[in-house]
Amino acid sequence: EMQQNASRDSWSFEKTEERLAQIMHNIHDACAETAEKYGAPGDYVLGANITGFIRVADAMRSLGVI
Repeated sequence: EMQQNASRDSWSFEKTEERLAQIMHNIHDACAETAEKYGAPGDYVLGANITGFIRVADAMRSLGVI
């Protein structure tokens, strides 16, 4: 919805479901890959936390905050 509102666009139910499924798939993959990379395969909480931390740190670096 946020993307639709930002672009002043309206999506069909099918397109919305397709986009949501892709987003969720990407989130799952990122969490699983990160958990495995840091020695905890299958630990999605750890994977999600580390992935989120890395994304925030990267954003802060790109803005020159750190």
